[in-house]
Amino acid sequence: MCRRVRDAGFSGIFTRFRDNDPLSTRREDAARLKALLADEGVALFQTTGYWQNLVTSDETARGQSVRVVQAALQLAGWMGARGIDTGPGSMNPAGPWFPHPDNWTARAEEQLIRSLRECAKAAEDAGVFLSLESHSLVTPRTPEIAARILDAVDSPWVRCDYDSANWITLETIYDTGGALNAHFDLLGRHICSAHAKDIWVENRLAIHLQDGCPGKGVMDFPTLFTRLEALDADYPLIAEGNSSEELSDVGALFHRIAREGGIRILDVGDKPEAAR
Repeated sequence: MCRRVRDAGFSGIFTRFRDNDPLSTRREDAARLKALLADEGVALFQTTGYWQNLVTSDETARGQSVRVVQAALQLAGWMGARGIDTGPGSMNPAGPWFPHPDNWTARAEEQLIRSLRECAKAAEDAGVFLSLESHSLVTPRTPEIAARILDAVDSPWVRCDYDSANWITLETIYDTGGALNAHFDLLGRHICSAHAKDIWVENRLAIHLQDGCPGKGVMDFPTLFTRLEALDADYPLIAEGNSSEELSDVGALFHRIAREGGIRILDVGDKPEAAR
């Protein structure tokens, strides 16, 4: 996998160990992965936070969710990851990114702030960013709400993982560059990484915005590249929504956009600790 990633022009990965358990994974297994990635010259930019329900009013369930995220941060540190990506979870039992009216209540926001505060020390101890990803279907459904939550948590280790598609609406689908600029203007101080995902509106009588492989929709990736680069040249931009078969095309697209924008992408032969 590492060699396929390098061949496609990428310097690192974001990986999800969905069937793994951060509460029981052995440190020696994490060290083995860390050594393998180092040997292959591939950085581990993010791992998953296991998408726990951090907004529930059930304190027993919320407490367990916090413990899993805390363990995910520790495990990410053992693996040498820069950060973890986690959503807030959802009250919808069908999945952590699906809609539910209780996701959008003041109580859910309060619980999310509490949960993130309880995870902040684990992030600091591990030296790993806890990067909150948001979406219009979950509690931080707008960038304004996300900014309010992260301001309340007030930790340099609890940050925003900005996903290019997740806050695009019908009103902004044909001006994604304007939407990106507005989001970065509001949240730039919190952003520490980004997911590059495309989006388009489909020809249906019910509104349907479909996200997917970069290059297939209307996302203004040059603006995304430029705004993230302006925050910090070391912040990673992570391709999302593509299949393994599409990886090379996405790599070529991203290298072209960066080249045209005068942005340096980490060469696959460079050391990951110098990653940009």
